[in-house]
Amino acid sequence: MNETEKKKISKFLSLILRHQPEAIHLELDENGWADIEELREKSARNKINFTLEELDEVVETNNKKRFAFNEDKTKIRANQGHSIDVDLALTPQQPPEYLYHGTAEINIPSILEKGIEKRSRQHVHLSSDKETATKVGMRHGKPVILTIRTGLMLQEGIEFYLSENGVWLTDFVDAKYISK
Repeated sequence: MNETEKKKISKFLSLILRHQPEAIHLELDENGWADIEELREKSARNKINFTLEELDEVVETNNKKRFAFNEDKTKIRANQGHSIDVDLALTPQQPPEYLYHGTAEINIPSILEKGIEKRSRQHVHLSSDKETATKVGMRHGKPVILTIRTGLMLQEGIEFYLSENGVWLTDFVDAKYISK
């Protein structure tokens, strides 16, 4: 499978497993899992065809590790980034002292005033390194990397979670914890 085909399938999976399963009449369970055979069948009706081997290749080679299989590879889900209500069954984790958030320069005044909101997503996404945060920020315009004082947030009772693909998640980051 070439890179263009992989990218097409990955974008389709992101849409369906994170935001709009109803677009192909797919039902996810409460933890965001979709039955792979049902996903393949309903995707094919929408002219998106892939074999189990191709699906495996998309999951295994995705540089952001967006997707995961269950143990017996009968189900698949997105690791984070959902705008739909799913329970990823994450347990609170202790983050490092500092994490990073990449955003576009245009967003800085609002963030420094109101903090970082999850908006339509289930969580605010934070990165453990500046390089990843820069890549995230570049998707939205001229990137700015914000340093988040997560150690202090944790001391003040704010919970953090670590998704299977290494993205740190929390509900909200108050402006008092953010520095440019």
